[in-house]
Amino acid sequence: METMNSAFQYCDQLVRDFEKVITEPVLNKSSVYYTGVDLGTAYIVLAVLDENYQPVAGAYRFANVVKDGMVVDYIGAIRIVKELKQELEQKLGAELTYAAAALPPGTFTLDSGAIKHVVQGAGFEITNLLDEPTAANAVLKIKDGAIVDVGGGTTGIAILKDGKVIYVADEPTGGTHFSLVIAGAYKLSFDDADQYKRDFKNHKELIPVLRPVIEKVSSIISRHIREYQVKEIYLVGGTCCLDGMENIIAKQTNLPTYKPQNPIFVTPLGIALNCTQEIL
Repeated sequence: METMNSAFQYCDQLVRDFEKVITEPVLNKSSVYYTGVDLGTAYIVLAVLDENYQPVAGAYRFANVVKDGMVVDYIGAIRIVKELKQELEQKLGAELTYAAAALPPGTFTLDSGAIKHVVQGAGFEITNLLDEPTAANAVLKIKDGAIVDVGGGTTGIAILKDGKVIYVADEPTGGTHFSLVIAGAYKLSFDDADQYKRDFKNHKELIPVLRPVIEKVSSIISRHIREYQVKEIYLVGGTCCLDGMENIIAKQTNLPTYKPQNPIFVTPLGIALNCTQEIL
């Protein structure tokens, strides 16, 4: 079940614009810049929007500073966010002051302070802290259904009714588990398995190998949506870049399953769209 074009028109256009400005930043001066900081298990992504909330610059870096949705390396996280911030400021010739960030659903009480400190430690004023699926929906604009964010460490689920999040959950199964299965099957180191997974050319042969983990993700989704009348599933998060994954989830859950063109950038852009000038 591939992209449902009408539903993802805004999302896919925004992601395309963002992909473009990662390599060619928009240098027209803006009165204010809004930055979304996405601290993922595999990648840290910074998305910068102008005063009209249009993408102007972006940067991302592979990082091991978050595990299962929790910051495990503060100093490393601050250093990378600071470096990416400086890199973008140099490109734009402007200072980036305001940032928003997000957490996996259900981890607020545990980790909101940590994320806040990382963003502040990198030199930003933090203006918003929201859960990842809510951030993603600023881009997806879904009224009813389940947004499933499969990241490196966890699978986050948000159920929406009339555009409002009515239920969230987060479970520790994600891209890390995919890489572990590949490492075992191909006798590779974890890092090599991770690289192998990122190459789209390998996805067709990897689908049968990864089917058990994808089915586990499907059963997590099914368990959490059981009590709700969910009619559609929308996939975001870096792990969902795996070609064909949506078909297995659709089959296992018996629900139409859609994903936008580049699911890895949906959440960071949604975080940036929720950035304001009101400091938390």
